[in-house]
Amino acid sequence: MSALEWFAHKPLGGGIFWIQERFYESGNRANIWLVRGSQRDVVIDAGLGLRSLPEYLRDSGLLAPAEGAGPRPLLAVATHVHFDHSGGLQHFEEVAVHSAEAAALLQGDNYEAVTWLSDREVARPPRPGWSARQFRVPPVRPSRLLQEGDVISLGDRQLTVMHMPGHSRGSICLHDKDRKILFSGDVVYDGSMIDWLPYSRISDYVASCQRLIELVDRGLVEKVLPGHFNIFGAERLYRLASNYISQAGVCHKISTCAMRSIASIALRVTNSRITSQ
Repeated sequence: MSALEWFAHKPLGGGIFWIQERFYESGNRANIWLVRGSQRDVVIDAGLGLRSLPEYLRDSGLLAPAEGAGPRPLLAVATHVHFDHSGGLQHFEEVAVHSAEAAALLQGDNYEAVTWLSDREVARPPRPGWSARQFRVPPVRPSRLLQEGDVISLGDRQLTVMHMPGHSRGSICLHDKDRKILFSGDVVYDGSMIDWLPYSRISDYVASCQRLIELVDRGLVEKVLPGHFNIFGAERLYRLASNYISQAGVCHKISTCAMRSIASIALRVTNSRITSQ
C-alpha cells in the first residue's frame, strides 16, 4: 500500500491541514496536523509510521514550494512519545520532543510509548504479511529538545511550547498566540482524559488543567486542535478541564492507581514479547 492510499487530509484554512491514517480504525488513531509557514513547515505528531508521512506530504502536493523557491524545512514535533503519535517520527530528518521524554524516544522504549496495537485495529495491512505483533516504535534521535516557553518559528507564525504533564511526563501543547489556536495533543481532547498510564500523574494533570482554564479566562484560545477526535472551542475546553479537576478526588485516585498497575503489567508483558520476537 502506498503512502497516498494510507493517509488522507483535509484543509482547514490558514495553512493548516488535518491528516489521518485511513486504515487505522481505532479510538487510538491520532490526529496529525500539518502547519505551513513562510519559512518552515511543522508536522505535529506523526501517527503509527506504517507508511511514510513525508512521502505522503510530497506526493499529495502539501509540501509544494512557493513561487520558484525550494522546499521549506520540515520539522516533526511530538506532543508526547506514545506509540500512536510517535511511530512515524522515524521517517523525518528533524524531530523535536520535550526533554522529559527524549531518552524514551532515543532508546525506543515501548513501555513508555505504551505500545499496544492489534490486527483488528488495522483494516488493511500496510504490506503483505504485516502483523501488529511486529509493531514497535523504533529508536529516534531527536534533533531538538523542547522546554516550557520555547518558540518554534515558522516565519510568519510562532508556536509556543507549553509543558503540560499529566497524561505523560513530557506532554506538550503548542500555542499559536496570534491566531488563538491550541494544538493540545493528548493533554485534552473531547473524550475521557487518560491518567492511568505509566508516567501519568494526577496532580500534574490537575495543574495542567488549571493552566488550560487560565488560557480560556484570558481569552487566549478560541480553537483547540486535539490529538484525537474533533476540533472544539474555548467553552468546551473550559468544561473539559474544569470537569477533570472536579473529579480528581480520592476515589478517582484509588481507581486510577489500580488501573495503572494493571496497565503497567500488561504493557511490560506485551513489549517483552515484542522484543523477544
